[in-house]
Amino acid sequence: MNKSNRFSPEVRERAVRMVQEHRGEYPSLWAAVESMAPKIGCVPQILLGWVQQHEVDSGVRDGVTTAEAQRVKALEREVKELRRANEILKLASAFFAQAELDRRLKS
Repeated sequence: MNKSNRFSPEVRERAVRMVQEHRGEYPSLWAAVESMAPKIGCVPQILLGWVQQHEVDSGVRDGVTTAEAQRVKALEREVKELRRANEILKLASAFFAQAELDRRLKS
């Protein structure tokens, strides 16, 4: 199983909600995360990342939202495919141009 998919989105949402609900009971965000992480079964750094990403997605913290990151990833994948297709077309064009030159020289 992939590391990033070890926990379902529902578990992540619940974990983030737990941290947010109990955040006031602890002196810092890190203390709340350290307390909640063993209950979820993950290390505190992972849970902190989820909380921070949730804050970015909800507009509380600056950063790249999940939707923006997915869009950029899709666009990068599309650019890669288009570059590959462009390279194939260039090679095909050069091949047919050379074949046309060879045909003219033989005539």
